[in-house]
Amino acid sequence: MAVACSVVSTLVCFHAHPDDEAIATGGTMALASAAGHRVVLIVATDGELGFTVEGEAETPEALGAFRRAETQAAASILGAHRVEFLGYHDSGMAGESSNDDPACFAQADVDEAAERVAAILREERADVFTIYDDHGGYGHPDHIAVHTVGTRAGELAEVPSVVWATMNRDKIREQMAGAADLMSELGDATSDDPPKMDEEMGSPEALITHGVDVTSVVGAKRRAMVAHRSQIGDDSWFLKLPDDIFAVAFGHEWFVDPANPRPADSPMIAHLL
Repeated sequence: MAVACSVVSTLVCFHAHPDDEAIATGGTMALASAAGHRVVLIVATDGELGFTVEGEAETPEALGAFRRAETQAAASILGAHRVEFLGYHDSGMAGESSNDDPACFAQADVDEAAERVAAILREERADVFTIYDDHGGYGHPDHIAVHTVGTRAGELAEVPSVVWATMNRDKIREQMAGAADLMSELGDATSDDPPKMDEEMGSPEALITHGVDVTSVVGAKRRAMVAHRSQIGDDSWFLKLPDDIFAVAFGHEWFVDPANPRPADSPMIAHLL
């Protein structure tokens, strides 16, 4: 049951593709909604260059519509009050020819795209706006565009707090150290392997200002991920994790407030709102 709060704030989360919201900020969105705050999701693309679905969404156009529906379902689970799609084409992974498509998000005019986002921020009177870190978490062109466009949109709308959703690079190293043994224990019935650690993935812990404990709503986060079944199937390593291990891997969400760096001797802030 949602708990009413004395001061209602508005959290707006800006993401590149369907399923990014569940993985990166799903817990934070669920916590905010449960506390009585307004939660708004903006998605730049339909993610039509993701995995097609045999018999249901075998073309990029069909997959885009399919993934929009998945996002609406996931957003409902997370308690989002509004979902907006900007409708740009998926740029694909870095280095692919799709990066050069004039209609893709990576090629969008920054000011034009930012004004579209800023219009939503103004309408919603956003208090906190989440984008990605300055390298898009792992270098995806659309994620980098979310950072660039989102930064400008926050300026145009004069949002009080613009924070970067990121990954805790140091925690990932710790967790991935034992990943091979864990997956061996889980068996071979996974459709994919855990992501390899990249030196540029996420941000070092020293730069992270906010560590939000979302273990109380990690079940909702997991259900939101399940809603994106075209990209995160039942046999995905994400969902093969036992509940307790899943809570360790996905029970915290990490943010950087570039305007207010964290002193070395200070703890992380535990909430965004």
